[in-house]
Amino acid sequence: MSELSSDLTRLGAALEAAAAADVLRRWRPSRRLVAIAVSLVLLIPAAAIGAAHLIRNSEVEASLPAGAFILVGTQPRCTTVRPGVEYRCVLDRAPYHMVDDFTGVVYQTVDASRHVNGGCRSLQADGLVWECYLGEEAVRQNIISEDFLGAVQNEPAHG
Repeated sequence: MSELSSDLTRLGAALEAAAAADVLRRWRPSRRLVAIAVSLVLLIPAAAIGAAHLIRNSEVEASLPAGAFILVGTQPRCTTVRPGVEYRCVLDRAPYHMVDDFTGVVYQTVDASRHVNGGCRSLQADGLVWECYLGEEAVRQNIISEDFLGAVQNEPAHG
């Protein structure tokens, strides 16, 4: 019986070794691993392209006076709220005095190619703080109309 037991032990070990070798030969990556690899291949270039198209704070700062004459010379300083979508801008001096209370006053913003790219809304009576939105978000915020987005504007708006 001990000879039979020894033979069975050797046979079991041989079967285990053969099964392990077979599994290694037939190993295929799981669906999850394949999905992760594909996602990385697609997302890394997309993130790089997306980052290249995000507007810088300095571009938003330049777009305020380009859109509205009352903001010329106010030296806006903008910070990103939502990249490429929303910016908070603070002026170093009050806008040209057109109204007694700037709260809620809106103006379009104009990019370097002289196209309307969004708009801003004054958050304070003195007109020193503006919330700016780019693209479709400016339309959703009722600052500009859909047909005005992308329009050519060769000089800042008056009035």
